[in-house]
Amino acid sequence: MSQESDQPEFPALSDDEIHKSLDDIATLLAGQSNRMDEQTKVLNRLSEVAIAARQAAFAAREQTDPEHYADFAVKLMEDRTGKIIDRMNDVASGLIRASNHTATVLKEAEQDRSAVHRQLWEREQRLDQWKSRWWLFGLAALVLALAMAVTLPRFLASYGSTCAVLGGVWTTTSANTDVCAFYGD
Repeated sequence: MSQESDQPEFPALSDDEIHKSLDDIATLLAGQSNRMDEQTKVLNRLSEVAIAARQAAFAAREQTDPEHYADFAVKLMEDRTGKIIDRMNDVASGLIRASNHTATVLKEAEQDRSAVHRQLWEREQRLDQWKSRWWLFGLAALVLALAMAVTLPRFLASYGSTCAVLGGVWTTTSANTDVCAFYGD
């Protein structure tokens, strides 16, 4: 867990997992939106009912005790709308939490994507540098091959056993010096 958040750290998601998560979040938000629309319709209906009840109370004012019916209407509206408003507040709080979490996840996904792009760019730069120096390795191999072509036979001809491998004959000269001699056929 990080020190800044009380939520556990999750491993970076692949693009497919991010797309699936975003689709799931979009589906969740669409469902929440539909619920909010239904609750708005219910509230509009309750508002209409409240207006109708209020008009009926005013119309019956002369025939009945207005204080009694007013208290009854207020209590009824508070009971019915209070529960709905509490549920709407709960839903709104849930939507805010989900929205904040989604924003955090999207921000982290963007940071991860930027980091991946940066790493890919750095790898491409290193590969371009390697490609620009490749000809030096070819030149070094050519120089080494030429140097070995000149020095290796001379080195090998200095020993009797390798002289025979090269096709020469190990002999001693009149000056008592051992040499590797190659006779033509």
